[in-house]
Amino acid sequence: MTITPAPFAYGPHPSQVADLYVPEGAGPFPVAVLIHGGFWRTPFDRELMEPLAEDLAARGVAAWNIDYRRVGDGGGGNEWRVTLDDVSASLDQLGAVSGEYPLDTDRTALIGHSAGGHLALWLASEFQVAAVVSQAGVANLYDAAAERSGVGSAREGLGVLDVPAAIEFLGGTPEEVPDRYAAASPSALLPLETPILLVHGDADDRVPVSQSRNFADAAREAGDEVEVAEFPGMGHFEVLDPKHESWTRTVEYLAGRLKAGVE
Repeated sequence: MTITPAPFAYGPHPSQVADLYVPEGAGPFPVAVLIHGGFWRTPFDRELMEPLAEDLAARGVAAWNIDYRRVGDGGGGNEWRVTLDDVSASLDQLGAVSGEYPLDTDRTALIGHSAGGHLALWLASEFQVAAVVSQAGVANLYDAAAERSGVGSAREGLGVLDVPAAIEFLGGTPEEVPDRYAAASPSALLPLETPILLVHGDADDRVPVSQSRNFADAAREAGDEVEVAEFPGMGHFEVLDPKHESWTRTVEYLAGRLKAGVE
């Protein structure tokens, strides 16, 4: 595996960067775009996804581990649009980088955790990709607002925040800014017309498993091909452990969708 010596910048802001992990060998290699979570807030970055990036590269899949501007990064009250624009720009930059490295971007999968799961599903509505994997993802922003998901706590290093994450991210409730929810919530953008794997634990206390269950039902009804991998007793962060059975399930799914020698 080779990790590029410096992050690739896809914009002038310090958060507009991505790391590329390239497997050993001649390639060309399929690519997994990794999108970290953290309820769209600034204390969290792409370091969360590094273990998965390293594991993918060891299995013969290049990893594009991205950062993006979040709430508090100076979006001027328009953070939601800035974040969506950034993840889109990161994919454009991947296309440019693919000319320098042995990458097969026709075999690209999106993988996102938590709020990154939301961003991966949203990107699948904008870009044609081979597959999308949501790991404990926020698939329905309307429900996330109603359920008050992501109210901060001191133990998360956020202070105590009384505003749910989706409402903070979009700048209001669904009643106050309906157009933003319609543009940003994957549940409002179905069908995605991309194969989908939803990985979730039924003991998740950050993003309830109902997010994946209900989204799967709606996506199937809209005509999408959806698989759900639900793990009893699993919380919110086990999906980030490359030794966990949930990651094994994800790797098996990628092997089929990317038609690659994922080991």
